[in-house]
Amino acid sequence: MTLPANHFIAIAGNPNSGKTTAFNRYTGARQHVGNYPGITVEQKQGYAHLDGIEISLVDLPGTYSLTAYSMEEVVARRVLADDRPGAVIDVINTGVLERNLYLSVQMMEMGIPLVLALNMMDEAKAHGIEIDYKQLEQNTGLPCVPMIARKGDGLDEALRSAVELAKKTNGRIKPLELSFGPDIDAALLEMTPIIEEAKLLTDRHPARWIATKFLEADEDVISLATKADRATTEKLNKICSKVATHLNTTAKTYPEAIIADYRYGWIHSVLSNGVLKGADELMERTVFSDKLDLVLTHKVAGPVILIAVLYAMYFLTIEIGNYPLEWINSLFDWLHRSVGSVMSEGPLNSLITDGIIAGVGGVLSFVPLIMIMFMFLAVLEDSGYMARVAYIMDRIFRLFGLHGASIMPFIIAGGIAGGCAVPGVMGARTLRSPKERLATILTAPFMTCGAKIPVFLLFVGVFFQDNRTSVLFLVTLSGWAVALIVARILRWTIIKGEPTPFVMELPPYRYPVLSGVLIHTWERTWQYIKKAGTVILGISILLWAAMTYPGLTDEAKDNYISQREVVYNNSALTDEQKEEQIVEINNTEAKDSLDCSLAGKVGKAVAPLTALSGFDWQTNIALIGGVAAKEVVISTLGTAYSLGEVDADASEALADKIKKDSHWTKANAISLMIFTLLYSPCFVTLMVIKRETGKWRWTFFSLFFNLALALALSTVAYQMFK
Repeated sequence: MTLPANHFIAIAGNPNSGKTTAFNRYTGARQHVGNYPGITVEQKQGYAHLDGIEISLVDLPGTYSLTAYSMEEVVARRVLADDRPGAVIDVINTGVLERNLYLSVQMMEMGIPLVLALNMMDEAKAHGIEIDYKQLEQNTGLPCVPMIARKGDGLDEALRSAVELAKKTNGRIKPLELSFGPDIDAALLEMTPIIEEAKLLTDRHPARWIATKFLEADEDVISLATKADRATTEKLNKICSKVATHLNTTAKTYPEAIIADYRYGWIHSVLSNGVLKGADELMERTVFSDKLDLVLTHKVAGPVILIAVLYAMYFLTIEIGNYPLEWINSLFDWLHRSVGSVMSEGPLNSLITDGIIAGVGGVLSFVPLIMIMFMFLAVLEDSGYMARVAYIMDRIFRLFGLHGASIMPFIIAGGIAGGCAVPGVMGARTLRSPKERLATILTAPFMTCGAKIPVFLLFVGVFFQDNRTSVLFLVTLSGWAVALIVARILRWTIIKGEPTPFVMELPPYRYPVLSGVLIHTWERTWQYIKKAGTVILGISILLWAAMTYPGLTDEAKDNYISQREVVYNNSALTDEQKEEQIVEINNTEAKDSLDCSLAGKVGKAVAPLTALSGFDWQTNIALIGGVAAKEVVISTLGTAYSLGEVDADASEALADKIKKDSHWTKANAISLMIFTLLYSPCFVTLMVIKRETGKWRWTFFSLFFNLALALALSTVAYQMFK
């Protein structure tokens, strides 16, 4: 079952069709992810094994059509045209069969060999819907395979059909030629010979398909044609302009709308003859979703319900997660004390207890709360409510110069706390407008990503114990408010441009599957844990070194040794009094040592700049480390406090230590939370911004503009509340 040379199998489908689930089932660990050359759209390639043969697979970007409204559609079309897969497995959500077949029709018009993989057959059956796939196969002339991708049912059959089809057709079939009515058909008959005679892009596409794209005013095809043959392109554009004027005059419509109507007409005819049974049940399900949407997406009730849902999520996260958080805190305090007691004093002891245990432990202690937050986020996504969030917020976003599709990058970045700015910035790829895309990229890092949450949870727990949920929720809303205001300013000034329309298909509501929720929760939590065990561990060690060396001079060390000897030799003191004085001497020595360290010098150098915000030089050290990764703010504070209290109080949680420090007040806490929320994105996010925008200037803009904004707003907050 060997494929022809250079052939591979592509997997296509609408978003939410199960396409990626099928690809992951096929390839498992035998896949790699990158970007298409010169284009910031994710490319997934991998290998599957069938009947002892290795088969190359490519997961095309999820699209609703091939009309080049988004970069994903352009990329999918170029792969089909230029790379020429042997066949395509078109994964279809059978619950919305008609809508999904629209993409299938367009691939058939391109002459692409297709296998229709009718996915989610179990869900369709549960709703009383039956699909006669044999009849559908007869009506379309395409192989049709029933499939349940998440269970693995039908995957081998679909792949086997695709491989056989690739061998039989050598990657190309006779293109489907639909009638689009007398006006369009006449234009196609006139344009097709012109294209064939000039050989305009015919090495990539069928001539009639190219003519159709001209009539649809497809910018990508017209741009390629202009570069290839400007004279022929102008001739074709004149014909298109004549047809468009005629349709507007006679029917108040335009060619693209007519073409779409006739495609759906063909789909209706394909679904006749008993292909789709139980459509009444499908309609009932749709009606039920529509009834829910009357309330959940109402222009007044919708936002109110959304705020209530998010507030409840925060409340439950804090109330439930507080108990395991205390247990893990106690575990790391015990570990810190135990390891420190069995090792002799010295740099190695300090590295392990103060640098590693205190640093990484401060991050890992928040794993229970992060996990609960991720679980609620997975429920919202799997139920279909997240799509409604995008729809609800579109009205608001447009007021601030953003696109409705900007919602998802914001949410992924931490708009619903617990996300990550890296995939959030990458998620802006779906925006068609470069200006809206850039504004989204630059403002998404203001969200409350999972790395910032431990900082907020720590200070909310210390200073706002009675209003933890409200304050944490307010911090999240503040991130949204600043992001929208900054976006509006950017769109008025350096990123001017016209808005583009928002189109999104709202999937029907579903009950979240427990296994799916748990898998999604664990995947995200594991990424957080891995970061603590790799990036955070490395940075904690580097910061420990910077906070330890060069340290005190030998003369200063001898002075503290002498002070301790004086205390030990003072017979007038009780053992308890001696211990108290020794602890005080040790703390003073550790503070002076930190003062003399490299980190201490850097922290003091910027102290005049941060003093108005209420930050001392020790806090500056943590915030500077946070540019590498926001979790380091917590780990560095933990390290600093351990260095300052190496004996009697070493087992106390970081929160208790902050509570006892007279420097820390509510005003300091509010200022620090605002600064952490808004200042420079982490190093990885900055690099992703460079990759996504292609320009260093936007990377440096994000670094310095965010830093200046954070410093200004935190200063205002501190001066107001102190």
